[in-house]
Amino acid sequence: MSEYKREDIIRIAEEENVRYLRLQFSDILGTIKNVEVPISQLNKALDGEMMFDGSSIEGFVRIEESDMYLVPDLDTWTIFPWTAGKGKVARLICDIYNVDGEPFDGDPRSNLKRVLKEMEDMGYSAFNLGPEPEFFLFKLDEKGQPTTELNDQGGYFDLAPTDLGENCRRDIVLELEDMGFEIEASHHEVAPGQHEIDFKYADAITACDNIQTFKLVVKTVARKHNLHATFMPKPLFGLNGNGMHFNVSLFKGGENAFYDENDDIGLSQDMRYFMAGILKHARGFTAVCNPLVNSYKRLVPGYEAPSYIAWSGKNRSPLLRIPSSRGLSTRAEVRSVDPAANPYLALAVILKAGLEGIKNKTDLPEPVNENIYEMSREEREAVGVEDLPSTLYTALKAMREDRVIIDALGSHIYRQFHGNKSVEWDMYRSQVSDWELKQYLNQY
Repeated sequence: MSEYKREDIIRIAEEENVRYLRLQFSDILGTIKNVEVPISQLNKALDGEMMFDGSSIEGFVRIEESDMYLVPDLDTWTIFPWTAGKGKVARLICDIYNVDGEPFDGDPRSNLKRVLKEMEDMGYSAFNLGPEPEFFLFKLDEKGQPTTELNDQGGYFDLAPTDLGENCRRDIVLELEDMGFEIEASHHEVAPGQHEIDFKYADAITACDNIQTFKLVVKTVARKHNLHATFMPKPLFGLNGNGMHFNVSLFKGGENAFYDENDDIGLSQDMRYFMAGILKHARGFTAVCNPLVNSYKRLVPGYEAPSYIAWSGKNRSPLLRIPSSRGLSTRAEVRSVDPAANPYLALAVILKAGLEGIKNKTDLPEPVNENIYEMSREEREAVGVEDLPSTLYTALKAMREDRVIIDALGSHIYRQFHGNKSVEWDMYRSQVSDWELKQYLNQY
């Protein structure tokens, strides 16, 4: 049941003195876009009659077919708590529609709904996501530009005064709670200057909306503390990078389809097939879940990020981990995803991969319960453990060869995403880095 009706939003806007409305959506790369309109346009916005130029958005349409409509999801209505004074600003997240009234194939949010429909056609009722996004806080210089100077030297679960980000992190939590987030934990992460705030799981669309809102709030509040928040996967050499573990669970009716009380370890056959599908297509979906050339500097051994395709119950070195909770909380943790990923696309490819595992009754390999980082290549090959792609180039090649992942994105998004990322790789590989100059300039 929808939380808000049209008349509720009109009434709240008047009672709260909302003066501006932001109509928000995400482009193919996961960048948040919005158009701000005065509240006098509220009725037109609620009717889905706000038009924009899609040709100016990355990966959308050509200039000769540029008119598109923003159709708001009323359940995403929220008033930004940091806007007050002369008038408040509210937000609605939108789906993108063509002028013929059909959902736009290049809209990541609509594309996820398409994959969710496939799930429903298979008899499942819901796919839940609990994300764990990490971020760094850096100091700003005298011109207000970000530096790579860390804000603190704290470590995992440290407290102030070591953790100077605590006040900023607390204000982020307060703003999120004012916007309806249920915060489960907030703490300093392993690396100096690195933080994590965990919020409660939700259905697939709501959880992805929440990730986008979370990033916006973190960056906005950090600026108020004269800090720069970044979700860049690996901002500093020698330290852990930023991950965004995806805890996913599949439901049929009110029951968790991943749980079987009669199984030795409480996992259903559907969950085993689902995990097998994720492992089978992991190389194919890595470019989506780790979309930057920088993402692959996080996916190296020794920094708590997976480099190998395997699963385990407790071991945190493989791609997939099964947290110990059972019953309704039974879930799989996909550990490779980083916060640079477009959450709608990342969840679409993970769900599609898992559903393919169920459809094809794909066999799940044995778990790997030893530290894979300490296994030799021969030992890994002996138990069938493959490597994740080590560069964006190899990840794009794997995606190009995986029909299931291409189908999960749809032809429009796949074509635009692959083209954009291929250009990014070509630009990166032609650069000469400081490391190369230090290593080679004098010697050769």
